[in-house]
Amino acid sequence: MKIAVVGAGSWGTALAIHLSRAGCEVALWAREREIIEGVRTRRRNPLFLPEFDLPAGVLATSDVAEAAAGSAAVVFVVPVQFARAVLRELSPHLPQAVPLVSASKGIEVASLARMDEVVTAELGLAPERFVALSGPSFAREVAEGRPTAAVLAGRDGSTLSELQRSFSNGMFRFYTASDVIGVELAGALKNVVAIAAGIAEGLRLGQNATAALLTRGLHEIARLGVRLGGREETFRGLAGMGDLVLTCSPGSLSRNRGVGERLGRGEKLPAILSGREVAEGVPTTRAAAALARREGVEMPITFAVEAILDGRIAPREAVIALMTRSLKEESAL
Repeated sequence: MKIAVVGAGSWGTALAIHLSRAGCEVALWAREREIIEGVRTRRRNPLFLPEFDLPAGVLATSDVAEAAAGSAAVVFVVPVQFARAVLRELSPHLPQAVPLVSASKGIEVASLARMDEVVTAELGLAPERFVALSGPSFAREVAEGRPTAAVLAGRDGSTLSELQRSFSNGMFRFYTASDVIGVELAGALKNVVAIAAGIAEGLRLGQNATAALLTRGLHEIARLGVRLGGREETFRGLAGMGDLVLTCSPGSLSRNRGVGERLGRGEKLPAILSGREVAEGVPTTRAAAALARREGVEMPITFAVEAILDGRIAPREAVIALMTRSLKEESAL
């Protein structure tokens, strides 16, 4: 089976390595010429995960038509805020009836749209052809071949079963789900809490604070997710609690948690974001806050992170504001 992986950042590179190990022929699309040359001549991506060899079954190309031709599925791994431009390039070349698997986690700030909404709008894709890939899966550990589990969410059972069989191997196990909205939102919104957890670490607030933050953070992102059409149980699964635990844990490889740590230590956001890697949680925080206001959903942690990112409040002041909110009963959604 040929799989096109569109996007050769850390996550796209790791997925290309894994899919090749799982027995797929992989066409890895990248815009950067140095990535194409690096993979073709040295079997390495010089910009992302440069220490890992890419299997011989991974072919690099800058031609999206070449990548898509003959593919049984297209795995899309482009940061959400830049997705539309690449989808427009892909649109004329996407084979008919081929599913698009989105491994991009986030919410588009300009439209407040999920990736399934962005993809179907730009490609004219039938909803049954969209699949969301999400779950606790650091790119580096996937590239190393460490045991990982994730979820494929879609609306067509036969498509999900085929992808599940093709994508899984002894080190990466995929589950299937039908709650596309919930899986999409869980994967995006947990990055907001990851930034908050990083801020708590940067401020040295301790483990009690982090545990409370994760618990209440999961509660509030599930509240918004359910309001927008997701299922509550999805937020207790791999795409929700699983990914949240991974990205918020001490020593985490999460870029979003790293952004929070540096904010908590007093660094300024423009300097933090000056590197090549993308922290999807920053724009997603603003999108989540806008959605919460639109839907009338209370999200104090999200609003606090938004205020910190916008420079309207200092991290330590935000903690005090959260801790001194009116006392209330802990309740279900």
